[in-house]
Amino acid sequence: MKVINTPDAPAAIGPYSQAIISGNMVFTSGQIPIVPATGNIEADTIEEQTVQAITNLKAVLEAAGSDLTKVVKTTCFLQNISDFAAFNKVYAEYFTGRPARSCVEVGALPKGALVEIEVVAEI
Repeated sequence: MKVINTPDAPAAIGPYSQAIISGNMVFTSGQIPIVPATGNIEADTIEEQTVQAITNLKAVLEAAGSDLTKVVKTTCFLQNISDFAAFNKVYAEYFTGRPARSCVEVGALPKGALVEIEVVAEI
């Protein structure tokens, strides 16, 4: 196994890695819409927060030698499932390969985020 950490994505806010490589697969931790340079969530809308979360995922995947086209599974957490349609519209722009997906509503996310996304991808 290999630990992946990049300054181009938010630092872990707990005892975990941004991602782990095992074999030819990379498993990311969930990414919320923190701007790496500030450590804050700066976006207000579900659309803007989804873009930032995916931008963070892209950085982690690139550090692991992968990219969004190689994602095989996503797990998506929404603070409010009524944001699903707006979230889905943005999500579809980035995950064009249509990976397998789970998407659930959760009671709360770190730092008050509206969305968190984790992925499994090939390298």
